[in-house]
Amino acid sequence: MNKLTPQPGIMDIALYQGGAAHVEGVSNVIKLSSNENPYGPSPKAMAAVRDSASLLHRYPSTDHALLRAAIGEEHGLNPDQIICGVGSDEVLQFVVHAYAGPGDEVIYTEHGFSMYPILARMVGATPVQVDERDRNVDVDAILAACSDRTRVVFMANPANPTSTMLAEGEVARLADALPPQAILVLDGAYAEFVDDFDGGAALVAARSNLIMTRTFSKIYGLGGMRVGWGYAPQDIIDVLNRIRQPFNLSSTALLAAEAAVRDRDYVDHCRAENTRLRAWLAGELAEAGVPSDTSCTNFILARFADRDEAEACDAYLQSRGLIVRKVAGYGLPNALRITVGDDVACQRVAEAVRSFKAGQA
Repeated sequence: MNKLTPQPGIMDIALYQGGAAHVEGVSNVIKLSSNENPYGPSPKAMAAVRDSASLLHRYPSTDHALLRAAIGEEHGLNPDQIICGVGSDEVLQFVVHAYAGPGDEVIYTEHGFSMYPILARMVGATPVQVDERDRNVDVDAILAACSDRTRVVFMANPANPTSTMLAEGEVARLADALPPQAILVLDGAYAEFVDDFDGGAALVAARSNLIMTRTFSKIYGLGGMRVGWGYAPQDIIDVLNRIRQPFNLSSTALLAAEAAVRDRDYVDHCRAENTRLRAWLAGELAEAGVPSDTSCTNFILARFADRDEAEACDAYLQSRGLIVRKVAGYGLPNALRITVGDDVACQRVAEAVRSFKAGQA
């Protein structure tokens, strides 16, 4: 019998590991491992989900026109240049399927989102990892890694899991210096946590080689719905829509996302609370002897003396019912990524880390 053989690159993919949600033998657990909104979705989005029950026997919109119009109105963008996907992950997948393949290279940075090399291997392309500088994207290092085989460059801004952010001028410099056959993907999953930040929309509008992606999974609290979107020049959107499945988003997801993006007051409230508690928690951790870079997201990358201390702190936090994210797989073995929760969650994290560090002394 012939052995079925997957396409080249598939078996080189390590399975994606999501954030843990349970600790055996521990109750009253607080999950701070997946950068979820601790306040949940907008009440208007929840109402839209309930109302959608009467539509479950109908196929959803194939063109996502109402959601794209809502996104366009709220962000000042042309809806025709917006594409929606099952989370922003699917939009990233559209890009590699459309623009990369065997013999091509896909660049991502040292501590970049672990899906980037997976996406490259999915289409048979070669992932190329580029060093960062003190957990910040290094534009010159990316440009030095580019070749005539480079087709896609992935860059999250703000970044995950480092929480750092590249200035707009540096992003523009990168886009303008890329090889002519390469497309720059600005992954803006955490863009809404930055005040007065367009996620790179203005850069996209002025260039032909950029796409910006966003998600409803973070500040909008709709991770369980899986809705994302991308904004790019019309030529790119026309290409991506040719490989998008016509019914990739459910009616429920579309209605929830539309209600969420229109609820500006709720988004502003979540952003303000995250900003307040992020600063407080980072300060408390620093006083306890655990430094972090200035965060531009809804999480803090807490740094410890070494891998042993980070793992010991993670185990201690779990014993206290606090689940955070180890990031050794991202090349940061001495760090823990801690989602900024609500007041109670942040207080519990601060108290637990202080207790752990005191026990280490």
